Order: sequence, then structure tokens, then C-alpha cells
Amino acid sequence: MKASVLLGHGGLEQITLQRDFPAPEPAADEVVVKVAASALNYHDVFTRRGMPGIKIAFPLITGSDVAGTVSAVGAEVRDWQPGDRVLVDPVDHASTTPNLIGETRHGGRAEFVAVPARQLIVVPPGVSLEQAASLPLAYATAHRMLNTIGQVRAGEAVLVLGASGGVGTACVLLAKLLGARVFACAGSEEKSARLRELGAEQVFDYRQNDWPKSVQAVLGKPRVMGPGGADVVVNFTGGDTLMPSLKCLGRGGRLLNCGATAGFDTRLDLRYLWSFEHRLLGSNGWQRADLEQLLQQVAAGRLSPVIDRVFPLEETPEAERLLEERGVFGKILVRP
Repeated sequence: MKASVLLGHGGLEQITLQRDFPAPEPAADEVVVKVAASALNYHDVFTRRGMPGIKIAFPLITGSDVAGTVSAVGAEVRDWQPGDRVLVDPVDHASTTPNLIGETRHGGRAEFVAVPARQLIVVPPGVSLEQAASLPLAYATAHRMLNTIGQVRAGEAVLVLGASGGVGTACVLLAKLLGARVFACAGSEEKSARLRELGAEQVFDYRQNDWPKSVQAVLGKPRVMGPGGADVVVNFTGGDTLMPSLKCLGRGGRLLNCGATAGFDTRLDLRYLWSFEHRLLGSNGWQRADLEQLLQQVAAGRLSPVIDRVFPLEETPEAERLLEERGVFGKILVRP
């Protein structure tokens, strides 16, 4: 079969197209899915570069977000049949060991992928397979972070950093669905304009050194004994953005974090934490219910995942280059 294969850690030259990669056969409890689309995530970049403590078996077909149609079923599979439209939950939540499709086993950047049948979810009518493929890592992570962990409520002011990427645009859309007032940070006027189209009341340019002051000018300067500042700040970038984020967060505010795309070794001034009674809340991944609820929201027309563009499988290196260089608004997909 045709597959985009990662040969080892390094640059984009490690991604190669192979047209004779062995096609998968389903184990007894597995199905083979004919891939319709696979979404890229920044996690794919980290996998290629190499992450401390995570060992990868090469060659590897990456791509954790996968949707398609069932092609073949294993001998013990009873609930699925060829032709069923499915979304793959990238994680087996019943397992006690780390597992992620596209990292611990072959993923969706290929014509076919074999997955445990228990990880399949029906794609309802009215939801395209490309929309479905956009949901798992970005939208499901954002859904759990805002709802289960952050408990965002209607009327609250939510500031989203890194708002133009996959998780960022998901946070903007999902916070709006919750009735929050949404504010965002972006790095270009083009991206700012598109975020306003998605419903952000105001977008702040993080390229300016004083962007927290711009936020404070709109939401008020946080005060120990008074109002001001955001109720919630979503920061999954890390790096040198953590302290500026806290300066935008009001008394009793929550900072939500699900990653550190700009670096995990960061500085925290504890005086802000206790003086303003901030809550720093980590959110790790999603549950199956998050994906099921998202699919229903798309089917009902309440949510439309933002898809920047779709590349043919042959252009996977270019798609990943754009993602790595932050040249993407929303999600970017590849299809065989």
C-alpha cells in the first residue's frame, strides 16, 4: 500500500513516501480501516524530532487522527462490518500502558490502518470524514479542558493564547458554544481577522512586548481586592508566555494548560499565585465521551471544525513543514 513513513528522528527528510509498504491484516479483535483523511498535530512534529523518555520503533507511520470506512474485520469482531463510517479514538482508554496510534503503532498516513475494534466510533450522518478526522487530538483535548477541567461558564471572559492553531481554534469555538466572552492572541493581522470571524471579541498581537497591557486595557487590570482581568486563560504554549498570562488573569482565575509547544521549562512567580488566588489546572487528553459529544455537535450544525487545507499523501512533508512553521490556521489534513 501507499504510506508516508517516518524513518527516524530528525528533519523533514526523514519522511518518505513508500508505495509498497505492507498492507495491514486485522488481528482477531481488530478492524482494518480504509483511510479517508488523517489530521496533522504538533505532536507529529515532536515525534519526528524526538521526545525525552519516549522511544519510537522505526519505520513508523505517524498520524493519530484518522477517519475512514471499515475495510476488513477480525474473526472476533461482531459490531462492525465493511463500509461502516468510523472515527478512530487514537487512545485505548482501557489500557494501563501508554498507547497512541501514530506513535506506539502505525497510524493514519497511509491507505489502510489496523486498529482495535474497541477504539472505533460511528461517524453520524451529516458529518464528513474530513470533519471527523479533525476532532481527536485538538478538539477533544480542548473539549475536556474547557468543560471537565476548566468548567467554563456562560459570561466568563476567556483568553486563548496560540489561538490560530488546531487546539486554539477549537478553544475559541467551544468557549463560544459555552456562552463565554472569548478573547484571543495571534501573530498576524490575517489570523486575527479570521479569529474575529470565529467569534473572538478582540484579538491581541503577541508579537508586541506589552500585549498583556493591551489585554488589561480591555478586561481591566487584575486587582487583589477587586475586579479586572480574565476569568480563564488557556495557555498550552508554555515557554516565556506563562508569566504574561498570569498578569492577565483576575482574582480567583483559572489558567488551563494541556501542553507546552514553546517549551516546558518555564518560570513562575508564586506571588501572583497566592495574591490573586489563581488556580493552575492541567488537562491531559480526552475521554471517548468527548469525541462522541463533538461528533453530535457537528452533526447538529452547532460546530464546524476549522480546516485550513487538505494535502495529498505525497505532500505530507510540505504539510508538516507548514505546521512546524506556524503557517496554518486551524487543522491541516492529508488523504491517500
